Amino acid sequence: KVNQNEAVIAEDFKAGKCDGISVSGMRGRQFNSFTGSLDAIGAIPDLKLAVKVMQGLASPTFSKYMVNGRYEVVGVIPVGDAYLLVNDRSINTVAKAAGKKIAVLDYDEAQKIMVQQVGAQAVSADVTNFGAKFNNHQVDIIGAPAAAFKPLELQKGLGTKGAIVNYPILQVTGNIIIRPDKFPAGFGQKSREWVSGQLPRAFTILGKMKADIPQKYWMDVPAADKPGYQKLMRESRINLTQRGVYDKRMMKLLWQFRCKQDAKNFECGLQDENYK
Repeated sequence: KVNQNEAVIAEDFKAGKCDGISVSGMRGRQFNSFTGSLDAIGAIPDLKLAVKVMQGLASPTFSKYMVNGRYEVVGVIPVGDAYLLVNDRSINTVAKAAGKKIAVLDYDEAQKIMVQQVGAQAVSADVTNFGAKFNNHQVDIIGAPAAAFKPLELQKGLGTKGAIVNYPILQVTGNIIIRPDKFPAGFGQKSREWVSGQLPRAFTILGKMKADIPQKYWMDVPAADKPGYQKLMRESRINLTQRGVYDKRMMKLLWQFRCKQDAKNFECGLQDENYK
């Protein structure tokens, strides 16, 4: 059955009213912190790497991480890069976000902490209303994947002065989670492999959704500013991992994936995410 309220879906699942659910990775984090940390801030810099990581996770090597108590993650799906949408192009640096209102998903601890760090004002929202809050000018900034642009009519919130900052801050993911005792033995691994086979198609669809957004809305980040953002996101991620929000095993794995993709990156010589 379809329900737009993820909180209700999660509670029904916990209460045993359904045998499986499909929810966002952030909402799924309570059932599995390993896969629920794929959307850690700045941890997967682009969708191409996200697909590579997700295909890797479908390997039987990772099956032990997919089970947590009574729950098993049987598929991880990409929803796309999340970008910041601002209602005014002049908000083009982190410093200028200070004092601005930012919509945060109230169940994601990470978002609240980061908004505090930049000195902005957190406005509580959920996936059903954050777009409307932006369009109705209740908030100045939201984070959203390209897939949300058309259905949520986010061009209304951008107006003539707003922009989408063309720099992914995290990967939005979806989790398919089951109670394995309600399914045949071995179902989880078969399902993960099947989902993995669909990922190239998902990559193409999500790429098209981004390409369909009119060029005029995009605002590029100057190359000179990118390392600063990367450092900022990295510090937030390490801080959140130390607080127990993100899973150390996943953070180490994603650090390895990033450094395999770009060994020259400054973080590859540092060991703070090489968790033991």
